[in-house]
Amino acid sequence: MKIIYCGDVVARAGREAVLNNIPQLKEKYKPDAIIVNAENAAHGFGATPGICRDFIDAGVNGLIMGNHTYNQKEIIPFLNDCKQIIRPLNIGPQNPGRGAAEISLPNGQTLLIVQLQGRQFMEPIDNPITAIDNLLKSYNLGKNISAILVDMHAEATSEKLALGYYLDGKVSIVAGTHTHVPTADARILPQGTAYITDVGMCGDYNSVLGFEAEEPIARLADRYTGGRLVPAHGQGTLYGIFVETDDNTGLAKHIEQIKF
Repeated sequence: MKIIYCGDVVARAGREAVLNNIPQLKEKYKPDAIIVNAENAAHGFGATPGICRDFIDAGVNGLIMGNHTYNQKEIIPFLNDCKQIIRPLNIGPQNPGRGAAEISLPNGQTLLIVQLQGRQFMEPIDNPITAIDNLLKSYNLGKNISAILVDMHAEATSEKLALGYYLDGKVSIVAGTHTHVPTADARILPQGTAYITDVGMCGDYNSVLGFEAEEPIARLADRYTGGRLVPAHGQGTLYGIFVETDDNTGLAKHIEQIKF
C-alpha cells in the first residue's frame, strides 16, 4: 500500500498548500490513500465541517485532528457523523467522535488510522499505551487489516520516539505531529515500522508555527500580552511523508519526506 500523510494544516495557507497540490501528489506518488492532519485548519484552531468536506471532496481519504479538536463547536456533530475523521483515542470514549477509523480503499485494502495524544506539556489525558493496546487486540497487521497508521500528537519528542519503538513491528507507521517543525529522522525502525518524529506543518513557513511572528515574540518577552495569534497568510508549503508497505505483512518497505 502507498500512503501519503500530510502534516498539521494551519489556516488558509495550509489548506491551499494541500488542496492545490493533491493532483501533483497523485501524479508523482500514485498513492492508495491520502491522510491529512486538519486540527489547525480553521484559522489555526480546529476545523469546520465545510473544511473537512473540501478535503474529502478533493480526494483525501481520512482526516486526523488533535488537541484542538473541539475548538470549532460546529465540528462536534460532524465528528460522530463522518467516518473518515478521528480525534485522539486516549481522550476517552465518552467524548464526541472516534479515536480510530477503518478506511476502505478503492483497491480493496483497508487502512486503520489512529491518533494518540501525548501527556507531557499538554492537558491531562488518558494513558496512550493502554489505549493503543486495547485497540490493537482487534487487529492483526497484514491479516485482518492491510496497514495501520498511528499519529502521535505530542509536544515531547521523547514521547513520540518511545511510542515508535513500543509499536515497532505492530503497526505500519508511527508519525509525530503537533510541533509543526519537520524533523530529519524519517526511517524504518528495526522491526519494520516507518517512523518520523514530526511530519511538519502545511502552512506559511515565514511564521512562528504558522502564525504571524509579532504575538509569539511578545509572549516570549512578556508573561501576559492579551494578544491573539494571527495566522500567517503568505504562500503555504506542504510537508508530509510517503510510505510504502508490504502487502503481505503490512510493515513498511520505504519512507520518504515530502515537500511541495
